[in-house]
This record gives sequence, C-alpha cells and structure tokens, in this order.
Amino acid sequence: MSSPYILVLYYSQHGSVLEMATQIARGVESVTGMEARLRTVPKVSTNIEATEPAVPTEGAVYCTEDDLAGCSGLALGSPTRFGNMAAAMKYFLDGTAAQWLSGALVDKPCGVFTSTAGLHGGQESTLLSMLLPLLHHGMMYCGLPYTEAALSQTTTGGTPYGPTHVSGINGSTTLSEHETALCQALGKRLAKIALKLSN
Repeated sequence: MSSPYILVLYYSQHGSVLEMATQIARGVESVTGMEARLRTVPKVSTNIEATEPAVPTEGAVYCTEDDLAGCSGLALGSPTRFGNMAAAMKYFLDGTAAQWLSGALVDKPCGVFTSTAGLHGGQESTLLSMLLPLLHHGMMYCGLPYTEAALSQTTTGGTPYGPTHVSGINGSTTLSEHETALCQALGKRLAKIALKLSN
C-alpha cells in the first residue's frame, strides 16, 4: 500500500508555476506521514495534429487517473490566461468525469495557486476558476488564513484564496520571500487537514 500523498498538479509554461508547485510540495513534506506527488498536464494546441511526448522533456510526469483518484488532497496550479486557468488545465479537468461519477475526490481537501506577469493580472479570478470544478467534485476548499503573517506583509503575490506569484514578463522574476512562505503554508495546511480527515 502506498503512502498517503497530496497531489500537486500544475501546468507551467515559463517555470513560475513549477517553482510554486515545488515550494508547495516542500510544505507538504514538512508534515510527518504525508508525501507530495508532483504531476503536470500536457499542452493543448489549436493544431489538431500536434502531439506532446508521452513523457515531458522536463519537470514532473503527466498526471494519470490513478494519481488523481488516489490522492489524499490536491493542490492545483495554473498560470493566468485572461483571468482564467490555462486551456491545458481546463482540458485536463474536463476529462475527470470518471472521478466525478465515482466520487473519488469527495471530502478531500484542495487548494489552488497561480502566477501572473503583472500584479493585477487576474490572480483571484483565476484561483476561483480553478476552484469551481473542484467544488463540483465535492472537495473541501482550503485557502490561506490571515494567521499566516506573510499574507498581511506581502507586497508581491499572495491572497486568502491561495498562493500567487507576480512573475514579470516571461517568468523572469523569482518567488519573493512572502510568496515562498505562502506556497509552503498551503502545502503544510493541506497535508495536516488530509491527515486529520483520514483519522
């Protein structure tokens, strides 16, 4: 039997969301008894004949149905596309009807995270767009409470809806101290809640 894990599922084009996912995984693994499983989703293309390799050339491997169904909790991340999640993540979520029908994700904790090029690039609306399908799956949403000091101190990314990052054009800006702290806080919170729920 495999150890319980939080699935940290992301799509990243320039590396910023991957960097956030890595920090969330660190937060998860700071909690004894819970592992982090990093997974990504393939790109989508308007070219109907375009395909992606079976295994990505970099980053995590692609998420499988078993990865999703077997998780104890989920952290879902995507860059912002006009105030919404990226098409690749939406396409993946649109294919999770089997998990919805079986109730595989019901009563499991979830959180969301995003990165935008600019400070007012639609971070909160993107987080909410990712939250909606998770609520339809019956998941229990975990944002970030204001007991996390970085949430009140940040002048970069970070919201009570979930961690965010202001990446600059083409992902040229690394995570700030506060953004890193909030990513780790979400991972830690999901892990602790998942353990409590499993008991």
